Amino acid sequence: LIWQTELVMMALPTCFIALLFAFALFSTAVKALSSDYYDQTCPNAESMITKVVKNAMLNDKTVPAALLRMHFHDCFVRGCDASVLLNSTRSNKAEKDGPPNISLHAFYVIDVVKKQIEDLCPGVVSCADIVALAARDAVALSGGPSWEVPKGRKDGRISKAIETRQLPSPTFNISQLQQNFGQRGLSLDDLVALSGGHTLGFSHCSSFQNRIHNFDKRHNVDPTLQASFAASLQNVCPAHNKVRNAGATMDSTTTLFDNAYYKLLMNGNSLFSSDESLLTDSRTKRLVSKYATSQDDFFKAFANSMIKMSSISGNGQEVRLDCRFVR
Repeated sequence: LIWQTELVMMALPTCFIALLFAFALFSTAVKALSSDYYDQTCPNAESMITKVVKNAMLNDKTVPAALLRMHFHDCFVRGCDASVLLNSTRSNKAEKDGPPNISLHAFYVIDVVKKQIEDLCPGVVSCADIVALAARDAVALSGGPSWEVPKGRKDGRISKAIETRQLPSPTFNISQLQQNFGQRGLSLDDLVALSGGHTLGFSHCSSFQNRIHNFDKRHNVDPTLQASFAASLQNVCPAHNKVRNAGATMDSTTTLFDNAYYKLLMNGNSLFSSDESLLTDSRTKRLVSKYATSQDDFFKAFANSMIKMSSISGNGQEVRLDCRFVR
């Protein structure tokens, strides 16, 4: 039996072994974090973060989408270690200046939070935890679910723009998405639930241009797109678009966190190829249909997957005093 087990392990594909390793890292990360991490050292940290995020939202309706996306992009590169916040230097181009992150914004919200918390509890609360908590608040304050954020992350000292290539692309198919998420210990269920984050925000034309112009040799437009929706996108994003900030909202209720994304996806009104790919696998398609029907089921799944994603282990070593610079 032992020999048979060894044969099975030897026969496992490299990608599966990598998934097992990623899951082991994830399990370790979860054990290292705690929901009551700051209860004694900075008990008012969470309420302070919520207040700052709420005030920022009153002045800028794009803040929730920005904070949620910032958290995703942080965790998918080097784990959740706030490396996405570091500024570039003369000798190093940082993540925030990598191509997928050029449109990230609302960093000022994190700066405001950090300054207030440093005045209250110097050197205690990490930037990585602030990003995770701000993303949770952004969702909850937009009408979405809330969840208990595990805390205790440390801030990383390394940030490289070239590593933003690791982020999932809006042109990925289901196999590429599964591999990308799996490498981080996230399942197909997590993939579908976390994709629901697309209910908030706006996308530039470049992210869905492939679907509305020269799609393939037989079609100019992706045939899975609903015709009138495709026409509206072509109107906003012509083939030789010269309007820098042209694009479309991610769903019909762009500032409200709800399940409209899944309903639109089922009707052929999704923006990205990666969104559409969720309908090409029987398991993910069932989940899309489930969340389109039940917002409660989506909210529960999203909260659980966010806890899981936000616990991806980083290589943090410190608590930065300024989130843009290493100590």
